[in-house]
Amino acid sequence: MSEVTVDDIGGHVAVVGIHRPPNNFFDTDLVRQLAEVYERLGSSAWCRALVLRAEGKNFCAGLDFASNAGQDIGQLYASALRLFAAPLPVVAAVNGAAVGGGLGLALSADFRVAAPSSRFSANFAQLGFHHGFALTVTLPRAVGMQVASDLLLTGRRVGGEEAAALGLCDELCPEADLVDRARARALELARSGPLAVRAIRATLRAGVVESARAAMDHEHAEQERLRSTADFAEGIAAAAARRPPRFEGR
Repeated sequence: MSEVTVDDIGGHVAVVGIHRPPNNFFDTDLVRQLAEVYERLGSSAWCRALVLRAEGKNFCAGLDFASNAGQDIGQLYASALRLFAAPLPVVAAVNGAAVGGGLGLALSADFRVAAPSSRFSANFAQLGFHHGFALTVTLPRAVGMQVASDLLLTGRRVGGEEAAALGLCDELCPEADLVDRARARALELARSGPLAVRAIRATLRAGVVESARAAMDHEHAEQERLRSTADFAEGIAAAAARRPPRFEGR
């Protein structure tokens, strides 16, 4: 099976599936595949809305730093920017955890459906690292600057019910119903006039692509600066050992 699949479920809606279970770690290649699918569906005559889902335990745990130490983050973000520029509305079905860059991927969607068991975390600070994937832009847009500051500076984990209260997700349902509820929301979007939906969405998202590009450029620079620090090495080691990090500020 391909790592990114497309299923036409009728009603002018496509389900885009990510298949890297159990944690669906991404890399440049996976994000590029997603971008290509978004663009292809966006240029088609039949598709009007997308559902983004993931196979396995977790929606997306971001980049696996332990096995992708040499990953070109600049290229990854260039592909990520294409997700923000794609023209169709996206409903993400967030099962399990959306962590780090995985939270960034979830927030690149227009809407998120989650379960009480879902978990959201911008855990970068707990790794001694800077956040990325344009969370500088998307997180404050979703939850406001004060809450975004709390989540980014602490890296704390948010459960599904708190996520709904904060605005991180738009709907809660039992985990078994996640994809069905995301499909229902996408079908509702697809029943509106397709030209109007694209136009309204573009108006609402005016400046987002440009802001995301500038944010990822800055985020990437800060990530490169912090990558060589002892704190980042300690954050990765602590996460691998499932223990609290012992940061020294160097």
